Amino acid sequence: MLLYFPTCFVTLYIHLPADLPCFRKQKMESEMKCNVSEMWSPKMPKGLDFEISHHPLTMRHVANLVIAMERFKGSSSESPMSTEFRDEDLLNIMLESIVEEEIVFERGSAPQLQVSWTGEEQCSMYDGEKRSLVQVQNSMELHAVMLQGGAETKKVLLNMSTYLHPAPSVEGRTVALGIKGTNLYLSCRKDGAEPTLHLEAVENKSLLSGLGTSISTDSDMVRFLFYRQDTGVNISTLMSVAYQNWYISTAQQDNKPLAMCLESAERSRIFSIREEVERQS
Repeated sequence: MLLYFPTCFVTLYIHLPADLPCFRKQKMESEMKCNVSEMWSPKMPKGLDFEISHHPLTMRHVANLVIAMERFKGSSSESPMSTEFRDEDLLNIMLESIVEEEIVFERGSAPQLQVSWTGEEQCSMYDGEKRSLVQVQNSMELHAVMLQGGAETKKVLLNMSTYLHPAPSVEGRTVALGIKGTNLYLSCRKDGAEPTLHLEAVENKSLLSGLGTSISTDSDMVRFLFYRQDTGVNISTLMSVAYQNWYISTAQQDNKPLAMCLESAERSRIFSIREEVERQS
């Protein structure tokens, strides 16, 4: 007879000894009675043995096997078993020997990607119409303005911080754009239905620039980051990292504020970014 326990096979050999009272050949009706307690004693009866053909792999399987063996020996039986050991009896013993196991998995959040600062350069930006960026007095806006002659000094210079993105979703350098000499940075955030462009004051500039600076990709600081995608010599687009497919752009009319737009909008998304040397005051 072959018994199956989880991840182990137990072969049960039952031999019927000739001298066992219950299995002697009965010659008389009085000899047909047998002592049940003698058959199912706490010790394994003679002729009943287990053979394990596959070793249990877990503590649960060992426990199942031990409990089943105890049941066979009769140590956990509350009532005497029949002298006829049927398949149904064996099935009941196996079902009663099931051990419940609760598995607890420790769940932890995956580590977030960190965008690491690599350097900073001073630059100026012009749109596709060669208009310069100018900060409007007493406002938090940048306008694209066609400057004449000596008015070039009105354009803003930008400190462009560059970052190493471990897994960028688009091709391009990750950058942040701050106005030189201030703590103002361009940001893209969603205050309404669509992302909008802003100038924001950052009191602690070390959060965006400097050795050892890193920005978690799931933090709110991502609003200051843009993908700079170069399409030619000094020709680039600036797409929001937080809101992809939204670009910094300028209007067709002169002296209008910069804004975010989709590629399909009738606005200019092309900029010329030129490195600048330190300007003498």
